[in-house]
Amino acid sequence: MRITVETIVRAPLATVWRAYSAPEDIVEWNAASDDWHTTRSAVDLRAGGTFNSRMEAKDGSAGFDFEGTYTKVVPMETIEYSFGDRTASVRFSEAEVGVRVTVAFDPETEFPEEMQKQGWQAILDNFKRYVEAL
Repeated sequence: MRITVETIVRAPLATVWRAYSAPEDIVEWNAASDDWHTTRSAVDLRAGGTFNSRMEAKDGSAGFDFEGTYTKVVPMETIEYSFGDRTASVRFSEAEVGVRVTVAFDPETEFPEEMQKQGWQAILDNFKRYVEAL
Protein backbone atom coordinates (compact mmCIF):
# COMPACT_ATOMS: atom_id res chain seq x y z
CA MET A 1 0.00 0.00 0.00
CA ARG A 2 1.33 3.42 -0.97
CA ILE A 3 1.02 6.44 1.26
CA THR A 4 -0.12 9.72 -0.30
CA VAL A 5 0.29 13.29 0.95
CA GLU A 6 -0.61 16.50 -0.83
CA THR A 7 -0.91 20.23 -0.61
CA ILE A 8 -1.93 23.16 -2.77
CA VAL A 9 0.74 25.81 -3.22
CA ARG A 10 -0.41 29.31 -4.12
CA ALA A 11 2.26 30.05 -6.71
CA PRO A 12 2.84 29.64 -10.45
CA LEU A 13 3.64 26.15 -11.68
CA ALA A 14 7.14 27.14 -12.87
CA THR A 15 7.99 28.47 -9.40
CA VAL A 16 6.67 25.35 -7.67
CA TRP A 17 8.55 23.03 -10.04
CA ARG A 18 11.84 24.91 -9.65
CA ALA A 19 11.59 25.03 -5.85
CA TYR A 20 10.88 21.30 -5.68
CA SER A 21 13.78 20.32 -7.93
CA ALA A 22 16.58 22.89 -7.47
CA PRO A 23 19.24 22.00 -4.86
CA GLU A 24 19.51 25.59 -3.61
CA ASP A 25 15.79 25.56 -2.83
CA ILE A 26 15.65 22.00 -1.44
CA VAL A 27 18.07 22.90 1.37
CA GLU A 28 15.65 25.65 2.43
CA TRP A 29 12.50 23.53 2.88
CA ASN A 30 13.42 19.84 3.16
CA ALA A 31 12.81 19.08 6.84
CA ALA A 32 9.95 17.56 8.81
CA SER A 33 10.51 19.71 11.93
CA ASP A 34 12.36 22.83 13.04
CA ASP A 35 15.08 20.78 14.79
CA TRP A 36 16.17 19.17 11.50
CA HIS A 37 17.60 20.66 8.31
CA THR A 38 19.05 19.66 4.96
CA THR A 39 22.71 20.59 4.83
CA ARG A 40 23.35 19.78 1.17
CA SER A 41 21.50 18.64 -1.93
CA ALA A 42 22.53 17.46 -5.38
CA VAL A 43 20.08 16.86 -8.24
CA ASP A 44 20.50 15.47 -11.75
CA LEU A 45 16.86 15.81 -12.80
CA ARG A 46 16.48 13.36 -15.69
CA ALA A 47 15.49 9.72 -16.03
CA GLY A 48 18.55 7.80 -14.83
CA GLY A 49 19.88 10.83 -12.97
CA THR A 50 20.48 10.71 -9.24
CA PHE A 51 19.69 12.86 -6.22
CA ASN A 52 21.13 13.08 -2.74
CA SER A 53 20.15 15.24 0.20
CA ARG A 54 21.88 15.18 3.59
CA MET A 55 19.37 15.58 6.42
CA GLU A 56 20.68 16.24 9.93
CA ALA A 57 19.42 17.09 13.37
CA LYS A 58 20.46 20.67 14.12
CA ASP A 59 22.05 19.53 17.39
CA GLY A 60 24.28 17.10 15.48
CA SER A 61 22.82 14.02 17.20
CA ALA A 62 21.70 12.24 14.01
CA GLY A 63 21.74 12.45 10.24
CA PHE A 64 21.21 10.46 7.09
CA ASP A 65 21.45 10.70 3.31
CA PHE A 66 18.24 10.52 1.31
CA GLU A 67 19.29 9.39 -2.12
CA GLY A 68 17.98 7.63 -5.17
CA THR A 69 17.56 7.58 -8.92
CA TYR A 70 14.98 9.35 -11.04
CA THR A 71 13.00 6.89 -13.14
CA LYS A 72 10.70 9.34 -14.94
CA VAL A 73 10.73 13.12 -15.31
CA VAL A 74 8.07 15.04 -17.22
CA PRO A 75 8.83 18.76 -16.71
CA MET A 76 6.15 20.69 -14.83
CA GLU A 77 4.15 17.48 -14.34
CA THR A 78 5.81 14.37 -12.87
CA ILE A 79 8.88 13.22 -10.98
CA GLU A 80 9.22 9.51 -10.21
CA TYR A 81 12.15 7.97 -8.40
CA SER A 82 13.45 4.91 -6.64
CA PHE A 83 15.29 4.96 -3.34
CA GLY A 84 16.57 1.66 -2.04
CA ASP A 85 13.89 -0.92 -2.77
CA ARG A 86 11.11 1.69 -2.60
CA THR A 87 9.59 4.12 -5.10
CA ALA A 88 7.86 7.48 -4.98
CA SER A 89 6.10 9.81 -7.37
CA VAL A 90 5.45 13.53 -7.26
CA ARG A 91 2.68 15.01 -9.39
CA PHE A 92 2.17 18.70 -10.11
CA SER A 93 -1.23 19.78 -11.42
CA GLU A 94 -2.93 23.11 -11.84
CA ALA A 95 -5.51 23.79 -9.16
CA GLU A 96 -8.07 26.55 -8.87
CA VAL A 97 -5.86 28.57 -6.52
CA GLY A 98 -2.36 27.37 -7.41
CA VAL A 99 -0.62 24.05 -7.91
CA ARG A 100 -1.58 20.75 -6.33
CA VAL A 101 1.50 18.76 -5.32
CA THR A 102 0.79 15.09 -4.64
CA VAL A 103 3.48 12.77 -3.31
CA ALA A 104 2.89 9.00 -3.18
CA PHE A 105 5.50 6.65 -1.74
CA ASP A 106 6.09 3.09 -0.64
CA PRO A 107 6.28 2.93 3.16
CA GLU A 108 9.22 1.34 4.92
CA THR A 109 8.79 -1.29 7.62
CA GLU A 110 10.66 0.24 10.57
CA PHE A 111 8.19 2.97 11.54
CA PRO A 112 4.35 2.98 11.64
CA GLU A 113 2.71 4.12 8.41
CA GLU A 114 0.88 6.97 10.15
CA MET A 115 4.18 8.32 11.47
CA GLN A 116 5.67 8.15 7.97
CA LYS A 117 2.65 9.93 6.51
CA GLN A 118 2.91 12.69 9.12
CA GLY A 119 6.63 13.15 8.44
CA TRP A 120 6.27 13.37 4.66
CA GLN A 121 3.26 15.70 5.07
CA ALA A 122 5.30 17.94 7.39
CA ILE A 123 8.03 18.21 4.74
CA LEU A 124 5.43 19.04 2.09
CA ASP A 125 3.90 21.66 4.41
CA ASN A 126 7.36 23.23 4.82
CA PHE A 127 7.68 23.24 1.03
CA LYS A 128 4.35 25.05 0.70
CA ARG A 129 5.36 27.70 3.27
CA TYR A 130 8.73 28.21 1.61
CA VAL A 131 7.36 28.62 -1.92
CA GLU A 132 4.50 30.89 -0.89
CA ALA A 133 7.01 33.20 0.85
CA LEU A 134 9.20 33.58 -2.27
